[in-house]
Amino acid sequence: MSKLANELLNQVRKKNPNEPEFLQAVEEVIENIAPLLENDTTYLESNIVERLTEPERTIIFKVPWIDDNNRIQVNRGFRVQFNSAIGPYKGGLRFHPSVNLSILKFLAFEQIFKNALTGLPIGGGKGGSDFDPKAKSDREIMSFCQSFMNELSKYIGPNTDVPAGDIGVGSKEIGYLFGQYKRLKNEFTGAITGKAFNWGGSNLRPEATGYGNVYFAQHMLKTKKETFKDKTVVISGSGNVAQYSCKKAIELGAKVVTLSDSSGFIYDKDGITKEKLQFVFYLKNEKKGRIKDYADKFNCQFFEGKPWGTSCDIALPCATQNELDKNDAKELLKNGCMCVSEGANMPCSPDAITAFQNAKILYAPGKASNAGGVATSALEMSQNSLRMSWSSKEVDEKLKLIMSQIHDACVKYGKNGDFIDYVKGANIAAFYKIADSMIDQGVV
Repeated sequence: MSKLANELLNQVRKKNPNEPEFLQAVEEVIENIAPLLENDTTYLESNIVERLTEPERTIIFKVPWIDDNNRIQVNRGFRVQFNSAIGPYKGGLRFHPSVNLSILKFLAFEQIFKNALTGLPIGGGKGGSDFDPKAKSDREIMSFCQSFMNELSKYIGPNTDVPAGDIGVGSKEIGYLFGQYKRLKNEFTGAITGKAFNWGGSNLRPEATGYGNVYFAQHMLKTKKETFKDKTVVISGSGNVAQYSCKKAIELGAKVVTLSDSSGFIYDKDGITKEKLQFVFYLKNEKKGRIKDYADKFNCQFFEGKPWGTSCDIALPCATQNELDKNDAKELLKNGCMCVSEGANMPCSPDAITAFQNAKILYAPGKASNAGGVATSALEMSQNSLRMSWSSKEVDEKLKLIMSQIHDACVKYGKNGDFIDYVKGANIAAFYKIADSMIDQGVV
């Protein structure tokens, strides 16, 4: 890391101690953009890095709610409105016991760059709570969501901040949140995305992050004259992103052999078929079961731990941040992996990324490869503004175009001879758009 990069990062460290996830996200960006700052002092003179790494607004609030035993429970709610240089804040809400300010700041910071790469007019934000919806009744979830929205509603709106879903916030939670927002504001506006299609949602929104991840990997493979056909694919996670990454990979002729959850992973040597995947949809979306149930039903192997020791051509980490470390990366490389495309936010540790880049395999950071979800959320915003809806085919075509444009931007700024540094390309392409917009708008 250069002297300038170290100086800039130390400034951020002093302001944000004890926030490792946030600092990890910032370090990656600063390392990539430091050479630009040295060559063009405009950004240093405008103090863009300090302005870009400080949220425009951080909201922390109490969320009291009543459980089924008529006891009052209290959780903590957050919304980090990080940067609005390009458009209204846009980013999901996460309900999970691990939620804290560092994680939400890292997610919101990544969201600024991810949203800029889509080419759509959306800024970056993220929010959520340490509330755990697992094992809660529908009435308890509704009680919590309504209390959460009582406070959040003061800070969001279709032209200010448009939240969506994330881990722990699916269609049920979005419905309760939107219903309470509508009651409080007495208006039906596109203030939340991820809505059911019947009341303002977009076709293909549940599929978008997973599909977009595979579309991006397709473009990477094309640079090596390769395709998904007959490739062995390892996927982590078994939630929304993993499910639809799996579905699209199968459609493109790949053999997907793993899915996982916090208890471990299944290995299906014969491959997960479309019929077997339907059971995963039921298992995870309706039954709320564990992935081991798949192994029991289809008589395949189940292992504790992570799936990265499995031999594969393509790896799609779709679970959570820092799930794939240096040792996992070594295992993947040893077993012949040629392409890694992130479906989750920052699932690969810095050491793992370095290992992939040193081996010169295809590697896509989540800010590029999982941007399909937020891109389709922005398309939902457009449909809400127009009071119309597009067909699944129309949305899919727009999604394919957006992922293609993101890939082109990464290649433009990341190509070095035969090697494409997608991390560098994504960070630089997004930085130019955000930083130039901030400069155009003055000191705000």
